[in-house]
Amino acid sequence: MADFNEYPPDLPVRDALILRNHTAAESAHAVVPYSASDLVRPSLGPANPFRGSDEPSTGDKRKNVLTGRAEETFISEHTFRAKHRAVERDGGPEREFMTNKQQKELARQVRHTREGKGSATVADGDGAYVGPWAKYRSTRWEQVELEEERELASDEEYVTDDGEEVIESGTVIKAPEVNLQRREEVERQGEETTVFEGTEEFDYLGRGYLHVPQDLDISLTKEVGSVTNFIPKKVVHIWRPHGKAGSASAITALKLFPGSSHLGLSGGADGLVKIWDVYRNREVLRSYKGHNKAVTDLDFCRQGGGRKFLSGGFDRKVRLWDTETGQCVQRFNVGKTPHVIKFNPGAENGHEFLAGLSDNRIVQYDSRAGNETVQEYDHHLGAINTLEFIDESRRFMSTSDDRSLRVWEYGIPVEIKTISEPDMFALTKSAQHPSGKYVLYQCSDNSIVAYSSGSDKFRQNRKKAWKGHNTAGSGIGITCSPDGQFVVSGDTGGSVCFWDFKTCKLYNKLTADSAGGAVNCVAWSEQETSKVFTAGAKGEIRLWD
Repeated sequence: MADFNEYPPDLPVRDALILRNHTAAESAHAVVPYSASDLVRPSLGPANPFRGSDEPSTGDKRKNVLTGRAEETFISEHTFRAKHRAVERDGGPEREFMTNKQQKELARQVRHTREGKGSATVADGDGAYVGPWAKYRSTRWEQVELEEERELASDEEYVTDDGEEVIESGTVIKAPEVNLQRREEVERQGEETTVFEGTEEFDYLGRGYLHVPQDLDISLTKEVGSVTNFIPKKVVHIWRPHGKAGSASAITALKLFPGSSHLGLSGGADGLVKIWDVYRNREVLRSYKGHNKAVTDLDFCRQGGGRKFLSGGFDRKVRLWDTETGQCVQRFNVGKTPHVIKFNPGAENGHEFLAGLSDNRIVQYDSRAGNETVQEYDHHLGAINTLEFIDESRRFMSTSDDRSLRVWEYGIPVEIKTISEPDMFALTKSAQHPSGKYVLYQCSDNSIVAYSSGSDKFRQNRKKAWKGHNTAGSGIGITCSPDGQFVVSGDTGGSVCFWDFKTCKLYNKLTADSAGGAVNCVAWSEQETSKVFTAGAKGEIRLWD
């Protein structure tokens, strides 16, 4: 730049300034040579922090990958998805550089590509109401011109690449005929089937398997409790009616044929009910399929000699089956899960039964009156656990998760006795003593307690308590020997316990499942001295003798 000292001293200051500015303008338009490193040097910004002091000023950052420099950063899943959807919706990342007004205009154009919501008065067809589920009219696909279809010869047919015939557009195809009434009935009630799995359904005289065998070494028609019972020692047979070893479904209910005990009935977590032979071939005779969820309880009808039985399941249905033919005689839609079902053992009301439900109610049905509730008992405050008929079937006792015991007059929905103490535990399973004086209950504090049922006092016998097993948190079944001498119970650890009824002494504790699976079903043969059946989570039914 020119200095004032370069001009003559007699030149005016004003002329000197004009001359200096003119010289600077000429310098600005002059051609200045640049080096190659100046072409890649950043025009703005701080100095390159990655360039060493001895490196040439090239402006290149140090590479840490083959294609340049990459720095680790973090972006949340929400931010990534939002950016990805914005790119997919708007066609590219240009939206990031749009002004707010341009973005609103683009959003308005996208909304205009949406189809109409339709009319709320139209249910189907053109103009049907779709509301917020209306589609977008997208034009992002590629327009492809189809080749003209040539006319086929008379001996040619439309065939696809895989050999299937092509149906011409506009052809009306008739749907296969469906019995809608049958479909509605199956969906509402379920479809029951039965399969005979035994060797022979009838003997040489045409008698079915319900006939009590007469050619055995023992009599199966003597009075129940007329023989002295003993504690079994070992396992003599194992049934797996609900699957093979290692994959069998858990046994959830177990009953013996009333009076003779020559047949066994079991319900499993697979929803199947199986009946099996005890004495002859010891095979599964018939399966009853109707429940689509686990079976909760079973009970034979004693009025007809066991020719019918009830089954309840988690599918909220109770079904009445014909034991010999396998036909489902009646269906009862109880509305809630039936935890316990019990036929009235009396001769007068033997066709009626009670069902304790998970919604705190006890409902009474008549098997001859169809799916109509005869009576309802609804004073409990928790799910029903047990039902026991007492006083020659004129009354019954019930327990619930509300930790109470209630006594009812049969047919009258008013309780005559309520036992609910602050120190009581929930009573989960029950069994009547053969004497008819006591009802034994499985208590949740790992004990078995007894309540008197032969008088109007209905109180707990504090002197009787059977302990030594674990039952808390599970519904472990109990039973008594037919002569009333022993009390039998399962265990959550896979054991079977035997007590003396009078002294409450633990006589023996047998291991039924070495793996520790719960034994929740026990039954004592009414005609044998020491035959006990156990079943549980392992899916095996063991016969002890």
